[in-house]
Amino acid sequence: MQIWVDADACPGPVRDILLRAVQRLKVPIVFVANKPLALPRLAYVSTVQVGAGLDVADRHIATSAQPGDLAVTQDIPLAALLVPKGVVVMDPRGELFTPENIDERLSVRNFMQDLRDSGVTTGGPSSFSQQDRQQFAATLDRELTRLVKQQG
Repeated sequence: MQIWVDADACPGPVRDILLRAVQRLKVPIVFVANKPLALPRLAYVSTVQVGAGLDVADRHIATSAQPGDLAVTQDIPLAALLVPKGVVVMDPRGELFTPENIDERLSVRNFMQDLRDSGVTTGGPSSFSQQDRQQFAATLDRELTRLVKQQG
């Protein structure tokens, strides 16, 4: 099992929670971004810098992640590629993308994108809060514990 992080837009507190978790559980993690990342040199932590361009990091994660891996991304189209492969996918606020909700989430995302493309101002997500951090940490702990047990 590996953790894949869509690191270009990953909030700092989420990165810190992930780094603590992988050191505690000794699970490999790969941060994928199209720019250099300043991460501490720690066991189990690696980075992949992909070329510039739209969705290059997403394509790398989509082709590299395997069933039983965990991915962290707020990119719903990437989640829609990973969920059917058997990858556990969660966003930085701790919401799981599942076979039961991914089609609806993708549909809503596409609808909102169509609105923005037609000139409608839709607003962005709320700022990242302490509650978001706690929710992410709780979901990460639950899912990693489950995945580690499945392996062992």
